[in-house]
Amino acid sequence: MIKQDTIKLLRECDAGVKMGITSIDDVQDYVKNTELLRILTNSKDKHIELEKEIDALLTQLHDDGKDPNPIAKGMSWAKTNLKLVMENSDQTIAGLITDGCGMGTKTLTRYLNQYPEADEQAKTLVRKLIKTEEKLAEDMRPYL
Repeated sequence: MIKQDTIKLLRECDAGVKMGITSIDDVQDYVKNTELLRILTNSKDKHIELEKEIDALLTQLHDDGKDPNPIAKGMSWAKTNLKLVMENSDQTIAGLITDGCGMGTKTLTRYLNQYPEADEQAKTLVRKLIKTEEKLAEDMRPYL
């Protein structure tokens, strides 16, 4: 059971980190403020580092990981583009990123609770991703 909880938790973490990277990619070209762009770029780099760590653990467990739900990914893309067409501003971008971080944090916390038998290394990675999301949301506050 421990191995299955570990794999399931890491799969969800894999999907979450990929969703975070995609969300940052979706808005980066619209950012006007150089400091906001720096914050987003740094966070994306942290997400990519975590993705590599997650992938390495999944590889050890002989698992391919998980991509984000295509419907959720499509809805996120549509919401982002619709909002940016209506109002292309750094404030809009900060709001979109903050909303995404909130959803990511909530979802990852739910999976952390759902798979209590996962090994500590996997749980630590999920907590690192949650902290990365929380930090990014906090960094967005001056731009809201």
